[in-house]
Parts: sequence; structure tokens; C-alpha cells
Amino acid sequence: MYWQKRLVASSPRDDLETVIQSIYEENNQDYGHRRIGLALRKRGIVVNHKKVLKITRKLGILCTKYTRKSRKKYRAYKGKVGTIAKNKIRRRFQTPLYYQKLTTDITEFKVGADQKLYLSPIMDMGTGEIISYQMNERPNLAFVLETLEQALQIVLPQAPYRVTVHSDQGWHYQHKKWVSLLKKNKVYQSMSRKGNCLDNSPMENF
Repeated sequence: MYWQKRLVASSPRDDLETVIQSIYEENNQDYGHRRIGLALRKRGIVVNHKKVLKITRKLGILCTKYTRKSRKKYRAYKGKVGTIAKNKIRRRFQTPLYYQKLTTDITEFKVGADQKLYLSPIMDMGTGEIISYQMNERPNLAFVLETLEQALQIVLPQAPYRVTVHSDQGWHYQHKKWVSLLKKNKVYQSMSRKGNCLDNSPMENF
């Protein structure tokens, strides 16, 4: 709430730069623009990711710990272990409507010599914004469900149309608890075709 009030002041750009610099320093200079954007959202500050990138470049902020080489998509596909939904999105990613089409997956980070960290974000395809995310040392079902629950709490009260959540065919997204949570909230489920990363390119490129 403190920073939300500060950003209403006469120089919101300067205040935002201060917050971003603070987040960077608080996290041992290991946060790049994406993780800073997520941290801002945690503080209740919603900023377009392009603006965050512009400011981090201006401030000379560079994440040296989590690079393309240190992160990769987590391969969660284990065959048909639950419900495989139809591909409702069919690469029609763009939409002028916010909260209409959401997408998700899991990214694996290598931390140090032998430790791994997993990120589960949910993105709004219409704006490119990360609505919710969870991080965990294990890619279990609980942290993926928490991401979805958090996103639905934000999206459902504001969504102008029925929401669709898109993912790959990873076992988490086939699980009955994931499927039930979507059905309970009248949310459409959509899945990429097996082995076709282009079907979820907005999240693949995140």
C-alpha cells in the first residue's frame, strides 16, 4: 500500500525507478526485468513488462544469475495420465480483451551447482502481463494449483467474457484437481498438441 500511494505522487516515474532499484538490491542483484515485474505485482503495482524492461535498461540492471543457459522449460509430459483437452486457442493468441485468454507452463532454473528452482506463471495473452506466479524447489501439483487459484481470484471478478486457460499436456494440467478447479469456476481448458511448442508460443517466449 505504501508504494501504491507513492506512485500516485507528482513523479510516479521516479518513484517506480526507486522501487525497481530497491527490488534489485534486495534480491542480491539477481533479478532481471521479468522477475522484477513479478515482484512489482506482488506489491500491488501493475506495470507493463515493456516499461519495466525500459527502466531496467536505463538503470543498468542486468540479471547475471538466471540466464537463458540457466533456465529451460520443464518437461512434465508423462503420456495420457488424465484429461487431455482440445486445443481451443489454435494459435489465435491475440485478443483485444483482457483476461479472456490465459496461458501457463513451468520453467526450470538451475541455481548453483546442484540446486533447481521451478517457476509456474500465468500470463494474460491479451496484454502479455503475468497475472500470478509461484516458485518452488519441486515441480509438484500444489504450487501449480496455487498459481491457478491466485489467478482466478484476480481474473474472474473482472473478466468481460468467459475465460480460457491454455497449457501444454504436462501431467499437472491433466490432473483431476486442475481440471475440477477450472470446471468449478466455469473456465474453459485448452491444451497444445503433443510436442508442439508453437501452440503455446506466448509462454514459450516468456
